[in-house]
Amino acid sequence: MLAAPADHGAFVPGLRQQIPATAPGPLTGLSFVVKDLIDVAGTVTGGGNPDWSARQRQAAASAPVVTRLLQAGANLVGKTVTDELAFSLEGENAHFGTPVNPRCPDRLPGGSSSGSAVAVAAGFADLGLGTDTGGSVRVPASFCGLYGFRPSHGRIPMAGVMPFAPSFDTVGLLARSAEILAPAALCLLGSPRSAVRPCELHLASDAVEIADPQAGILLRQAAKQLGATREISIFAGSPGDYLEAYRVIQGCEIAAAHGDFLRGAQARFGPTIAPRFAGVLEIGAAAAARWRAWREQKAATLRRLLPAGRLLLMPTTPGIAPLRFLRGAEADQFYGAALTLGSVAGLAGLPAISMPVAELDGCPIGLSVLAGPGEDETLLEFVRSLAGSFVPR
Repeated sequence: MLAAPADHGAFVPGLRQQIPATAPGPLTGLSFVVKDLIDVAGTVTGGGNPDWSARQRQAAASAPVVTRLLQAGANLVGKTVTDELAFSLEGENAHFGTPVNPRCPDRLPGGSSSGSAVAVAAGFADLGLGTDTGGSVRVPASFCGLYGFRPSHGRIPMAGVMPFAPSFDTVGLLARSAEILAPAALCLLGSPRSAVRPCELHLASDAVEIADPQAGILLRQAAKQLGATREISIFAGSPGDYLEAYRVIQGCEIAAAHGDFLRGAQARFGPTIAPRFAGVLEIGAAAAARWRAWREQKAATLRRLLPAGRLLLMPTTPGIAPLRFLRGAEADQFYGAALTLGSVAGLAGLPAISMPVAELDGCPIGLSVLAGPGEDETLLEFVRSLAGSFVPR
């Protein structure tokens, strides 16, 4: 079994940034970490890549999401490692090392919010700020046995956050319990606590079919235990379309945001990340237009499936975390399946929470709960209401 370093490799190398809370509030006594894609005043936002970091200046001000947690009483205790410029779901970083998953040290932590998830799972912080474009909060939450919240697109400010694919980008949150996650997420949303409303739960059965067989059985059992009353299909027989639409649209937005850097001689990436960035520069305008039109139609369909008071359950990831140093065909298979599942919320701008609901071979598996756009508060209160009443099997 892998011997974990003292900090599990979760933190950005160097002096650990710490900022005390600026006011008392609902998060007094709690601590949080910040993914190295999010500005903290006086530090360089390094993006998980030394060549990118070398081009940046120290942030003059902290991102609003950092300020909101500080003003709510939480203390910042460090910045955390991210996959390079957020372009991964595995959690590896060829330059700074791969954070060690505290729950399964021989397996990947998940990315790209790998360091934030590991810091929270290891008990170094109560909360982890991350970003979620195609699953970068939800995947490490599933692999590390955490709760991971992705908000509705546009609900939480993105100022001071490095852009990746802006029509998908969100700032999300990681915590060990729903009781900690919910009030912190409400602080980020700027919302008061709301009453718990009865919710109808549907299970996306075709999403379960994408999961590994053993994981699918456990996740279906968990959905039934939660009270799922109906099984529905969301992919209309074509899950590959969701993956391709996400890949093309995301790629075009990455090229628009970072094309100059990607084309420059100074852009050096790890061996698993470099081909992904090279691929985004090859996407044509015709393909982008086609899939943007497809997205508009499918997003409307997904939103109609989720009126107020209805929640959708689906696997967060295909299964438990893969073993570290995933390569070749197995890596491609994992990435394709995980991104297909993660793309659903992103394509339609939906809020989602990954909950730890089961274990397989001693490693956690997450089940995601999705709500209609703007129904973040309902989703958070539903998940918080399960505390103490839902016992993972």
